[in-house]
Amino acid sequence: QVQLVESGGGLVQAGASLRLSCAASGRTFSSYAMGWFRQAPGKEREFVAAISWSGGSTYYADSVKGRFSISRGNAKNTVYLQMNSLKPEDTAVYYCARALLTITIGSTRDDYDYWGQGTQVTVSS
Repeated sequence: QVQLVESGGGLVQAGASLRLSCAASGRTFSSYAMGWFRQAPGKEREFVAAISWSGGSTYYADSVKGRFSISRGNAKNTVYLQMNSLKPEDTAVYYCARALLTITIGSTRDDYDYWGQGTQVTVSS
């Protein structure tokens, strides 16, 4: 059974930075692409960023491009989301997810089969 545990969320002011971490259980972490999604109150869960199994390819939602950066440390079974220049509209619960083995890099919910419990990010104006 795969477990994903997010951490690093919190309450910050606009313009600040946060780094989210997602620790994964299991020995095959490095074989899978990973992604981050977020869900604001009353809204659908939306794609934020994704990274290939090797870390060589990344993909971002237009709303975060240039401000957020996804990375991974396969030796530590961890994926990170560095968030800079945060805006109030970034407020949401952030989820990490593991992609299906057949997915090189995915941007839709259907590309992922395991999800963490989420970590709250709140950005005040």
